[in-house]
Amino acid sequence: MVNRMESSETLRNKCAACFKQFNRMEHLVEHMRTSFHSVHEPICTVCKKHCRSFESLREHLIGPLPKLECKNIFNVRGCRFCLTILDSPNAHRIHQERCQLSNGLTARLANLGLRDNATVDNTYSRNPQIVALACKMVGGGTDGSLDYCGRVCVIDEHENIIFHAYVTPPVQVTNYRYETTGIRPEHLRDALPLRQVQRKIQDFLCNGEPNWRIRARGGNARILVGHGLDHDLDRLQVEYPPIMIRDTAKYPPLMKTSKLSNSLKYLTQAYLGYDIQTGVQDPYEDCVATMRLYMRMKSQVHRREEYPLASDPQNRNIFATAPWRQNELERMSPEELLAISRSDYYCWCLDRSA
Repeated sequence: MVNRMESSETLRNKCAACFKQFNRMEHLVEHMRTSFHSVHEPICTVCKKHCRSFESLREHLIGPLPKLECKNIFNVRGCRFCLTILDSPNAHRIHQERCQLSNGLTARLANLGLRDNATVDNTYSRNPQIVALACKMVGGGTDGSLDYCGRVCVIDEHENIIFHAYVTPPVQVTNYRYETTGIRPEHLRDALPLRQVQRKIQDFLCNGEPNWRIRARGGNARILVGHGLDHDLDRLQVEYPPIMIRDTAKYPPLMKTSKLSNSLKYLTQAYLGYDIQTGVQDPYEDCVATMRLYMRMKSQVHRREEYPLASDPQNRNIFATAPWRQNELERMSPEELLAISRSDYYCWCLDRSA
């Protein structure tokens, strides 16, 4: 009888999201207060466990110590790119062929042609609202270790080149890093000055709006996608509001379980199924990879919530520590606690309703 009671109490104190068990209900409430579980977390479609990142979900399914039941099903019907589980082996085969995005960037780049005149071109996409940016850096300073932008590319969501330019850094280049950048002295001889490139990109991103007036919804400013954009924008001397930036290096579901960034090379191989940056690196290739990653994350279907973020004013008292609220929370079931919990990061699926 005692064992049965203990088992029932343990089940009541088990997190409905990550399945952690607690000795007391107050400990579960504290866990929910700090974990920010939500419908936007990657979820195992077999056991419904919530994971903090896709890397954690991958470990749960096919890592060194996976959950055996989930692993067995995933091995037969699971997609190793988007980590979903299909209804049948045949559905899995068809899905994975579509899910693995082929490269084909060399031929596409040749067909489009590079726009070395550095004009912003909307021929392929009228007034695009989502663009990706990538830079390749050359070295400055006595040892060539200081990064300066030597080449920049901007594409639209259909992977068309909108803007491309070689850039003259504000200091003397002491290392062209040709093995990875492909940039030679002759490329920068007649290149655009950094200030001119900065102004073109700044004006294009803001799209007629002053920086200080840009807001997350309802404006003209463009969503900017990239990898390590803080560094790229700093080298371009471009200021842009964080609410309009989608950085694959800082997006929690795409980060390591240790909460450190994954490289773009790894993310492309793991989640898109092809290799990049294998020799001389082209910024267009990086733009395409980040845009594809963004579109994959954006296309996820999660339950709609009126106020999806823990930081929304309407959610600030959900897990309040006041005694009366603590008592209410401790009377809730684990499922009820999960239902009121909200995410601590902006899920890119929310851009679909922006």
